[in-house]
Amino acid sequence: MQTVVLGTTGTTAEDVVAVARHNARVELGEEAVTALAAAREIVDALAAKPDPVYGVSTGFGALATRHIGPDLRAQLQRNIVRSHAAGMGPRVEREVVRALMFLRLKTVCSGHTGVRPEVAQTMADILNAGITPVVHEYGSLGCSGDLAPLSHCALTLMGEGEAEGPDGELKPAGELLAAHGIAPVELREKEGLALLNGTDGMLGMLVMALADLDTLYKSADVTAALSLEALLGTDKVLAPELHAIRPHPGQSASAANMLAVLAGSGLTGHHQDDAPRVQDAYSVRCAPQVAGAGRDTLAHARTVAERELASAVDNPVVLPDGRVESNGNFHGAPVAYVLDFLAIAAADLGSIAERRTDRLLDKNRSHGLPPFLADDAGVDSGLMIAQYTQAALVSEMKRLAVPASADSIPSSAMQEDHVSMGWSAARKLRTAVGNLNRIIAVELYAATRAIELRTGLTPAPASRVAIEAVRKAGVEGPGPDRYLAPDLAAADTFVREGRLVAAVEQVTGPLA
Repeated sequence: MQTVVLGTTGTTAEDVVAVARHNARVELGEEAVTALAAAREIVDALAAKPDPVYGVSTGFGALATRHIGPDLRAQLQRNIVRSHAAGMGPRVEREVVRALMFLRLKTVCSGHTGVRPEVAQTMADILNAGITPVVHEYGSLGCSGDLAPLSHCALTLMGEGEAEGPDGELKPAGELLAAHGIAPVELREKEGLALLNGTDGMLGMLVMALADLDTLYKSADVTAALSLEALLGTDKVLAPELHAIRPHPGQSASAANMLAVLAGSGLTGHHQDDAPRVQDAYSVRCAPQVAGAGRDTLAHARTVAERELASAVDNPVVLPDGRVESNGNFHGAPVAYVLDFLAIAAADLGSIAERRTDRLLDKNRSHGLPPFLADDAGVDSGLMIAQYTQAALVSEMKRLAVPASADSIPSSAMQEDHVSMGWSAARKLRTAVGNLNRIIAVELYAATRAIELRTGLTPAPASRVAIEAVRKAGVEGPGPDRYLAPDLAAADTFVREGRLVAAVEQVTGPLA
């Protein structure tokens, strides 16, 4: 099993995915333990003074004006966790909760929060035991960070609320901790606040979306190439010199991927023989431009994620010179914006893929393919309704592209009067990524069937390998009508697991 060691300088996207999705073990590095202890000494010293310090000896948010005496401070920290664990709605996915917990632990280990080393170790122990707090869909405004989701995680740390064990069964958190020999934490000054104040949920979902979209953009280049081939299009528009004069790096990468897939094809360019076309349709000819713009958006989002992964997000923070200062670094705007950007790019990629599928199915535009790629059109409907399903997904993608980060609902008696809605942006992006995978799967299904119907012409070697792999995965080829849902589900899984890209790369080498 992989082990991720947390220090004081943040973590990597790869580590987040390893912990969230693959149950990597988490350990605290010596540097982190030393920094935790040093910051805690500063907090303890401030707690002993009569002067009020926000988060240490005061209330929170709009209640920060009240000075809290030493006898009530433990209760204050328990109360903030209990009262803020106010989420509602369906449970959030296990991988999201694990990313949320891991990223909060990452910030705790920075030494800027004032949390004791034993609290950080308990957080790691819960992750390593496979205990997953129950976190609900609704409750975060993305400022101050993901308060309600993080509160539900902190509640488990205290041995309260419900959690899921490694066997998937829901139980009281206290029972699960006891079963794994983990003692609940009694929170002290600042610790409750420090466990709640961060962009960890939206960041975790951003990191995982980036990993998924990296595969999906490569998959989309492959299916675009297969559709171009099935439509007897020309690959001349993919020439590197054409993309060099508009030097967007994503565009060049997408064009290069498509060209690599089409190398050696006996189908490309034949449209000039019997049915002359001056140019292919935009959905075919402009595929690298649209996918490339999305790739460049991914690159920007990745930069934001890397900066956030290196950040220590809390309020107040413990600085190296011993000051404990309030700040606004918990505001989710940087993450929220790119989550929305990615939803827009994903919607456009899905839209252009659907247009190519529709073209493959329309006998008036498919250049010789049977209507709806049916075996006996009229008796058979072929892929008519598969395209309906794809169109419905695209329509939802467009609704999901409406930005969440443009909204703000004031809270906390107008103390938190501008919020990011970053959690909402992340939640809708997760839905959009799943939809995009399905849309690409439908294009794959249609394009591979169309190529097989082009008898007498030889597809590219990479195309042949892709077709063989998808057929082995349970996605059947041309023939009379049959129950389509299982085929579409198999294609969806094939794309999501990265097997389409892996199959093609056997011929092309690594795609960009």
